Amino acid sequence: MWQALRNELHPKGLEIVTVALDVDPEAARAWIEQTNPNHPSLIDSAHRVDELFGVVNVPNSVWIDEEGMIVRPVEPAWPERDNPPDWQTMADSPDVPEQLRETLKLARNIRTQPKEYTDALRDWVEKGRASRYALPPEEVIARSGPRGKAEAEAAAHFELGQYLWETGRRELAPKHWREAHRLQPDNWTYKRQAWTLADPFQGPTDLYDSCWVEDVRKIGAENYYPPLNLTPGGGK
Repeated sequence: MWQALRNELHPKGLEIVTVALDVDPEAARAWIEQTNPNHPSLIDSAHRVDELFGVVNVPNSVWIDEEGMIVRPVEPAWPERDNPPDWQTMADSPDVPEQLRETLKLARNIRTQPKEYTDALRDWVEKGRASRYALPPEEVIARSGPRGKAEAEAAAHFELGQYLWETGRRELAPKHWREAHRLQPDNWTYKRQAWTLADPFQGPTDLYDSCWVEDVRKIGAENYYPPLNLTPGGGK
């Protein structure tokens, strides 16, 4: 999906850089090699983009102009696609494990806005700073959200858990990831990473107090991503 959009807009000056958030680089490597992208595809095993840009879920995007200035901070991002993803039909298959079926059925109710997002991106590529979707610095700051003590401590706990996992002390990592979840409960990348390492389907385990299905039901699948805020920015 991203590659098709990149191929369309790259001749007009856009470069797309995808970043996989995965403590285990090999888990992401297989997907990257399978798609064989012609744009930069990175793996962030320490979840540094969470800490630096405020990413709390995927897919998220940040728009950065040719001068290195952020013109739209982190927000949900979905490229348009011609056909629905395969997982939507998998949800009805009796051959799929029950936990995964439950997850996929709930995911069907997640609200996305691919056309609105892609139209805005195309407008920015065409018009640059004159685009109504390019935000001035003060608006970028206002929309970036708070970065307080709890978020900083959550990042530290997640990073410590990642270090313990990588250095072979994996039994010590979950307690730090649980603390990251407690300190920043809206950070789905922290949660999903820990859940996935405990169970491939992000189902309930003894290591964590919740799982993907349980937490999404609490907030409602339709609220899993915040709505795009595409009100005019700093365009002329």
